[in-house]
Amino acid sequence: MFNVSHIHHVAIICSDYKTSKFFYSELLGFDIIRETYREERQSFKLDLKINENEQIELFSFPHPPIRPSHPEAQGLRHLAFAVSDLDACVKHLKENKIEVEDIHTDHLTGQRFTFFSDPDNLPLELYEIT
Repeated sequence: MFNVSHIHHVAIICSDYKTSKFFYSELLGFDIIRETYREERQSFKLDLKINENEQIELFSFPHPPIRPSHPEAQGLRHLAFAVSDLDACVKHLKENKIEVEDIHTDHLTGQRFTFFSDPDNLPLELYEIT
């Protein structure tokens, strides 16, 4: 039987490691689990703790291709983070000069959400769980 309990991690490839490390660890507040430089791949790998179960793996590679469109490229559409206070999160992002879309209400669930982007224009969503 196929038995998935939760998502373990999401892997993200960035174009500027230092900028993305700051964005995810300092601005979004994810704790750093470990940081590894892999000489043979000229690549950093940063493991970030979202909560007790989920993580982000942030990779850097020399000259990664850019995302073909925003957000409708084939593949992963966006990464959504559950939050308890959407207004406070939006305020924090705006205070740090991060552009945030207007807050919308999901017509199926009635929950509020918004989108913003990471330094590589990866679409990120904040989804308020009440």
